[in-house]
Amino acid sequence: MGQEIETHRFTERDFEAFSDRLNRETRLLRELADGGRLSSHRPVAGFELEAWLLDDNLAPAPLNQAFLEHMGEPEVSAELALFNLELNNEPVELTAGALGRLEAGVDAIWRHAQDTAKTIGARLITIGILPTLEPKHLSQRYMTPMKRYRALNEQVLRLREGRPLRLNIVGREHLAGEHGDVMLESAATSFQIHMQVPAEQAHLYYNASIVASAPLIACGANSPYLFGQDLWDETRIPLFEQAVETGGFEGVARGPLRRVSFGNGYVRESIVECFERNLRHYPVLLPTRFETPDSRFSHLRLHNGTIWRWNRPLVGFDDDGNPHVRIEHRILPGNPSVPDAIANAALFYGLAVALCMPTDELAERLPFACARDNFYQAARFGLDAKIDWIDGHRVGVRNLLADKLIPLAHEGLDRLGIDAAEARRYLGIVAERVASGRNGCAWQREFTERHGRDMRKLLSGYLERQTEGAPVHEWRT
Repeated sequence: MGQEIETHRFTERDFEAFSDRLNRETRLLRELADGGRLSSHRPVAGFELEAWLLDDNLAPAPLNQAFLEHMGEPEVSAELALFNLELNNEPVELTAGALGRLEAGVDAIWRHAQDTAKTIGARLITIGILPTLEPKHLSQRYMTPMKRYRALNEQVLRLREGRPLRLNIVGREHLAGEHGDVMLESAATSFQIHMQVPAEQAHLYYNASIVASAPLIACGANSPYLFGQDLWDETRIPLFEQAVETGGFEGVARGPLRRVSFGNGYVRESIVECFERNLRHYPVLLPTRFETPDSRFSHLRLHNGTIWRWNRPLVGFDDDGNPHVRIEHRILPGNPSVPDAIANAALFYGLAVALCMPTDELAERLPFACARDNFYQAARFGLDAKIDWIDGHRVGVRNLLADKLIPLAHEGLDRLGIDAAEARRYLGIVAERVASGRNGCAWQREFTERHGRDMRKLLSGYLERQTEGAPVHEWRT
């Protein structure tokens, strides 16, 4: 949902016209897929890194407009809140040397962004949820002044018939409350991993991403605190699901299909099934009309951008204009360090390849409901979670990662052509993190146990160590 729109005011005719174009584009995507006319390019890596701008008191600094003026596109774009922004990289083909190139690219963009922040009197940080965030920061006066965000807020509240969004998270502690707009969403920032895949195999990669989500979120959890309360290991998950809580056609806001969710099943034969589900099950949220041919999929892409599956298929275009499919793995928070980010990406890419199998076999070995339950268990309990695995056993996720999944990721990276030494470097970071039990969440809790629950002190310590650049399992508390 990256593009700006022309207006935030819509008529019934706008909804009808958008729906007509959405139908046509969805049918065209099906025709291209069935005819083998979508890109079969080998896997390509990319990312979106969301970050926070901080003031001298380590509180959110609403300065992303000034930041954009200094840094400029295409490396950076605005997010919902004026204190958030998104950094992007050039795609990297997943072959020999890819992970090192990806780290170099992330590191270069991150250093440039940090320097840019200094020029406007701010600091930059990546973390899942900012410990110093307070409810007062989630006000519409801090909403980035773009029509798409205003329209999103108005349409979500319209579907909810004006009822406020309810926050109710039960973890180590309990947080409950209400919020009158979608600004709650800006409390959660992420490291979103992209993987362009051959279209004919995209449904297998998508299903593999679903299965890999539980161990990935357990390994990368970095969001224990919200408004000073200790909740889930990865509190972003329930926070975001409740921040934009509207449903599908089945009873709209009270229906069983949520716009932010783990999804509603594996894909059987083609990734197009996801877009057909979008068409059938979710009402149009932002009916902006584009003067583009159906082959640009402008309406399909915008509609898909208003349905936030934790694993989301995307339609993009190769350099020659041929449409391609990417998997957007949205589950991970902002990382403690650049090496941690690339290590997580290496684990994801390796598992996405190694866990590909026919859908019938996968569904028999690990039903979708089990994969979904695994995800929420891992988000709540992190590396202490116990999950069901495809071998039929219930196992602690730390043992699963150490004994099976890290070796399996090595196999997947080898199949991609990644150098063994490079794979050992990044998956070694994952292995050390798992062995120590210290991901970003664990470090934050260790710090507050030692120094007290002073959120500013916690963030100061986190920022100091992030600046040093070591992976989180090496951080001192």
